[in-house]
Amino acid sequence: MFSHVFVYRLKSIIRDRQLVFWTLMFPILLATLFNMAFSNLSKAEEFVKIPIAIIDNEAYQKSALKTTIAYVSEQDNPKNNMFLVTLTTRAVAEDLLKNNKVAGYIFVDQVAKLVVKQSGLNQSILKSFLDDFNQSSKTFSEILKRDPSKFQALQADAANRGNFLKETSSTKNKPDTTVNYFYTLIAMACLYGGYMGMKEIIAIQADMSPQGARQNLAPVHKMKVLLYDLSAALVVHYCTLLAVLAYIIFVLRINFGDQIGYILLLCLFGSMTGLSFGAFVGAALKKSEGVKIGILTGVTMSLSFFAGMMYVDMKYIVTKAAPIMAYINPANVITDGFYALYYYDTHTRYFMNLSILVGFFALFCILTYLILRRRRYASI
Repeated sequence: MFSHVFVYRLKSIIRDRQLVFWTLMFPILLATLFNMAFSNLSKAEEFVKIPIAIIDNEAYQKSALKTTIAYVSEQDNPKNNMFLVTLTTRAVAEDLLKNNKVAGYIFVDQVAKLVVKQSGLNQSILKSFLDDFNQSSKTFSEILKRDPSKFQALQADAANRGNFLKETSSTKNKPDTTVNYFYTLIAMACLYGGYMGMKEIIAIQADMSPQGARQNLAPVHKMKVLLYDLSAALVVHYCTLLAVLAYIIFVLRINFGDQIGYILLLCLFGSMTGLSFGAFVGAALKKSEGVKIGILTGVTMSLSFFAGMMYVDMKYIVTKAAPIMAYINPANVITDGFYALYYYDTHTRYFMNLSILVGFFALFCILTYLILRRRRYASI
């Protein structure tokens, strides 16, 4: 009995082109658009050399600044290639600054001075550089006045600045905000399983479809038939979900981490949550199929929005303003599960999210059962 109903329901779901589009093709299309939109974000954050002008006067030629500028502007050393330098006269430097060709210009009198037109990141970097140079120059001059023999030691210290701060990361992977968009995309694809769950509920209700009328006349308990149908829907939806995941990881090259077993388990429970949620909506609402689909779509997209799909910071805004919302939003829980796998060394947060998904699945299943078991028909 199980194999007969399961196989035929499997074929019926696969032949439903609309379902296949929304659960498979639409997430793939959206992932492709995400990749096109976010592919150059990291490149945009790369450091670009700051264009500056320097007044080429006698004071500059005799200043230690000349050697320092040459060191931090080495063309063959990316680490020291900070500035794009133009040596010129003051009149030309003023003209370059006026036309925004340089971030600022430097002239040397008794100390190095900076002239800028406006404030900004490049101007702040340039000012910090000059402040450090002037402070170091003054310190070295005071030391050499007291003990000229320390010239060589000071020169070595100036060339090898010590850094007493060590950069460490509290996570195992490099932070990347763009991956959160793909996490929410998978979460949305999980909840799109609700369309299949809703279809199965409609298919066993005599007042919603001819198929439901026939099934209610059959000498088989309708809850048993529903279980078989949902099992077929789970297999189809989980396979489409894996196809979307494979496309994102292997074609778009989005890093989901190396814990593939945990990722697949999270997708499975996400799929089960989506199916059970759709089944609950289908059973709870006594509306037409079109209205049910519209409500399910609206709820799914709203949950995805609050999980950060359209605006990644929305996830953190919601968590800060209303922490309970982060736990009652299935899309956010699925997204957070991927986040925990990617960033953290332990699985505490991951299993907490998995437990919440199990709770959602159990709750929706129980509510759906309670609704359907009391539904009777006077005539079919």
